[in-house]
Amino acid sequence: MLPILFRLSFESLWSQVLLYAGALVLVGYIARNGWRGALGAGKGPGPRPPPTAADRAQRAALFGGIGAGLAFYGLQYALPASAFPGGKGDGIPVHTYGVLLALGFACAVSVAARLARDEWRRVAWVEGRGFVDVEGPRRREQVLDLALWVLVGGLVGSRVLFILVNWKDYASHWTSIFSLGGGLVFYGGLIGAAGAAYVFARVHGLDFLRLADVALPTVSLGQALGRLGCFCAGCCWGGTAGADAPLAVRFPGARVAQDLFGHLTGNGSNAFHSQVKDGRYVVEATGEVLHQAAPGAVRISEWAAQHGTTLPVHPTQLFESLGQALLFVALLALRRHRRFHGQIFALWLMAYAVLRSTVELFRGDTERGTLHGLLAGHAPSLAHWVPLEAWYNVSTSQFISLCMFTFGATLLYQRSKRGGEAAGLGPTPSPA
Repeated sequence: MLPILFRLSFESLWSQVLLYAGALVLVGYIARNGWRGALGAGKGPGPRPPPTAADRAQRAALFGGIGAGLAFYGLQYALPASAFPGGKGDGIPVHTYGVLLALGFACAVSVAARLARDEWRRVAWVEGRGFVDVEGPRRREQVLDLALWVLVGGLVGSRVLFILVNWKDYASHWTSIFSLGGGLVFYGGLIGAAGAAYVFARVHGLDFLRLADVALPTVSLGQALGRLGCFCAGCCWGGTAGADAPLAVRFPGARVAQDLFGHLTGNGSNAFHSQVKDGRYVVEATGEVLHQAAPGAVRISEWAAQHGTTLPVHPTQLFESLGQALLFVALLALRRHRRFHGQIFALWLMAYAVLRSTVELFRGDTERGTLHGLLAGHAPSLAHWVPLEAWYNVSTSQFISLCMFTFGATLLYQRSKRGGEAAGLGPTPSPA
């Protein structure tokens, strides 16, 4: 478990100049990709005319503007105030979480683009070129463009849901909503990304359900790698496990957390920071959590502070990573046997809802939104009816999963019924 691989600092003038140059190169590279990937006007099937200089310039400006915005926040985070207005001077810590999250996103986009090219493949005769695929490459480029929309929509959605779940922490200092610190929530990112994808599909004349059939399995691929990043960062951790639990893990604190080169980073895992503040008690042998002292029980915060690590906990990140990888493989295989557009989309909604709800039963991060937390904040007299450790203490993610499963099941039923009736499998009409 390596929360941080290594850290780059920018205290000297030459390192600051180098960082500025790197930011300019990155923005230029993003804008260049926008320029090169521009397509000519037209939405219908068939070959499209070459893009004009205006088409290229418009797309390059869009990509470059987004790249400049990201570079601005990156420079503000990394550089000190003496080198950049409002700079925090935190350098660039290369977090394992960020590396794996970026790798997962890149893999998902690459696979989705390849699947889109195969999904919309249409071979036609083009004078001077012979038989060529006139549709697949264009759809591939559109999915690559969609990645930028999904990235922005996902980041905004995940941040918004995190703020809503932790509203008590932001209500008194609302300006912290715009700070660079804080967390992200997968379901918020999924909702934001789905909204961005829907708008993109409408703008570019794509069938949203068909696009979702192509893209949703790759979300599981990206999340399988992203949850490995969660494991390395020690976030989204599980509840305490018994001393003899075969799969239990312990997450490091600041005193023992090391980087890739064996240097102490001074940054402990999120799980450790939570447990060292946890005033509840636990029976080490069984992992049972108590709210009062009892024979054989130790205070969680004291145990974590003494040992420099968390108590043994369930590796829920690995559970979900494995489940997402299996879901990706299964849905990729099922694409060959689908009967209608939206079938893979509906199956993913239902399968992931079951997977996430099951994993949530083993989660131990009490900071995430739960029914107990909601009652404690708005109706304290009722909170004792829903204990924090109770299985019926439904989390925000479980509630969203329930809604998602219901939507997926409804979509599957309606689309399958419509497809059956179109194929002559519907109910026999009664005689007049």
